[in-house]
Amino acid sequence: MIVLVSGVGSNLQALIDASQDPTFGASIVGVGADRSGIEGLARAERAGIPTFVVELSSFDTRAAWDEALTAACAEHEPDLVVLAGFMKLVGPAFLEAFGGRTVNTHPSLLPSFPGAHGPRDALAHGVKVTGATLFVVDEGLDEGPIIAQVAVPVEDGDTVDSLHERIKVVERRMLTEWVGRLAREGVPR
Repeated sequence: MIVLVSGVGSNLQALIDASQDPTFGASIVGVGADRSGIEGLARAERAGIPTFVVELSSFDTRAAWDEALTAACAEHEPDLVVLAGFMKLVGPAFLEAFGGRTVNTHPSLLPSFPGAHGPRDALAHGVKVTGATLFVVDEGLDEGPIIAQVAVPVEDGDTVDSLHERIKVVERRMLTEWVGRLAREGVPR
């Protein structure tokens, strides 16, 4: 699998740790990022995993960036692509190459609260339960087929940060469980 990251890489680290178990069923063949100098890349390098960076600012168009990202991922011949805190939307070239086998996590119970601010939006709407979702990436914004979800209660006094941190804990557990399963059984169609 290829893992794409944009920041600290806590989900990546969970996948690195899980992939050390031979029964997990998957290994990480490369880690890509949309920016350099991030902890996610450093985590991969410490684990001896090849890395690459494809920065949007290096390209004249988003389509050119999408094609370059696709080519960089294709060099590693992944069976599965995991967007683990990757904060860019992939485009048509990427989906043509890796559609149906690219998964992403989101910090809400989709279809509620898509976009970049799931925990904030959940608090603003006063829900009592939110959570994390693993889904197959398609051309929509957090709209692909849902693979798994885990609920997280919203506690009195929660802030965006406290809620998001609790979501991240269950998100990592869900991600590693399901990526191993997807590697062994395939992505549901």
